[in-house]
Amino acid sequence: MITIFPTNLSDLQKVREIALKTWPQTFANILTPGQIDYMLNWMYQIKALEEQVLEKGHVFLIANEGEKSLGFCAYELHAKSLYKTKIHKIYILPEAQGKGIGKKLIQEVVKIAKRNGDTHLFLNVNKYNRAAIDFYLRLGFYEDFHEVIDIGNGFVMDDVVMELKIA
Repeated sequence: MITIFPTNLSDLQKVREIALKTWPQTFANILTPGQIDYMLNWMYQIKALEEQVLEKGHVFLIANEGEKSLGFCAYELHAKSLYKTKIHKIYILPEAQGKGIGKKLIQEVVKIAKRNGDTHLFLNVNKYNRAAIDFYLRLGFYEDFHEVIDIGNGFVMDDVVMELKIA
């Protein structure tokens, strides 16, 4: 059985471990190894994760099966708009994909967002990550717009911003 719970700061190591196992496979055919390393260091060092929670208002949820952590997501209520929740991150271990964990995490964020008065979810996804885009489309998201974000060191995030109406 899959259980989902909010993290505390001591759980951020689990988030980091899932990211380190997931990213190289997820982005192997999309990003260069140099960009994968850069982004993992930028976003998933424990200090960076703590900053996301303590200073940026991100809330991490972890999905467990028994004692094993299989995936996570991070969201922010009222992001860029009074009525929108942003999913900043959602990753499932490669061996756990296809079990409905991503869908359960998004459903949990929908419940939390609605409870807090938000009417939409949105997220960024790499425009070349077709599997992720198709997953979000199946859940009812639509492609809202494209954006390119300079993340430094000569790298960019070339994304589709997807949105889901939840209320």
